[in-house]
This record gives sequence, C-alpha cells and structure tokens, in this order.
Amino acid sequence: MDRIDRRILQELQSDGRLSNTELADRVGLTPSPCLRRVRHLEETGVIRGYRALLDGGAVGSGFQAFVTVVMRYEDQETVAEFERQVAGMPEVVEAHRLFGDPDFLLRVSVADLAAYESFYTERLSGLPGVAQVTSHVAMKTVKPDAGLSVTG
Repeated sequence: MDRIDRRILQELQSDGRLSNTELADRVGLTPSPCLRRVRHLEETGVIRGYRALLDGGAVGSGFQAFVTVVMRYEDQETVAEFERQVAGMPEVVEAHRLFGDPDFLLRVSVADLAAYESFYTERLSGLPGVAQVTSHVAMKTVKPDAGLSVTG
C-alpha cells in the first residue's frame, strides 16, 4: 500500500459518499486510476464496506453502556454459544473477546435506562456460562470513532 492508497483510505473514512471524481481530485489522480485503486482496496478487504453513522438519540437508541462479562464456564461449547447469542442481539452493537478478566467487552445501545435494565435482566445476564455482568454507563462521548490511522 503506497501513499496514494493511504490518502484514498483517509479521504473515504472522512466522507464515504465522495464521488470518484471528487476523490480522485483530492488524492491527485484522474478518475480511472482512482477507481481502480478503490476497487482493489475493496477486493482485497482493506475497505470492508460503507455505511451511514447514525445519531443514537434520533433513532431510539440514545442510551449506551459498555458491559464487561466474566464467564463462569469457559469450555469451547459454552463460549461459542454465548458468542452466537450475543452476535444475534441487535442491542449489542459491538462485542470483543478479551484476554484475561473480564472475558468479554460489549457495547450496548438501547432507548433508555429502563430498556437497558430490561435487556440486562431478561436477556444478557441469563446467557450461557455467565458468572458476572458489570455495566459502565457512558457519561458523554469525548472522542467519537474517527476511523483508523492510515499513516505509514
């Protein structure tokens, strides 16, 4: 990946709706070679996709919590079932398996505190193998997801 590829990635992370012509202009290429590079970055999986970033409050998911989970049982079958169920929960917008304790870190978005309490009590704490669930409620977002650094 060269300097131009990195610049393409930087520009697309800032504005994924750029036209190919505008992108080409910003990175100093003509449209055809720019499009070839973008397609190559897509085909090789460097660019995994495109999506809109939504305001949680505007779509009824303004309450966000970061949740750590410690597993009581960590056998392969239990962990796989836990991961399968978590992956199917629309409230869990991000999930990571961690080394050490805790075992998992989840980012959960729901409408409000009452919706979170219901999700926590009725669904999350009853998942297979769960020993402990700890909630960390976000007070405010200090730095939103700004994309990955592509300097090299």
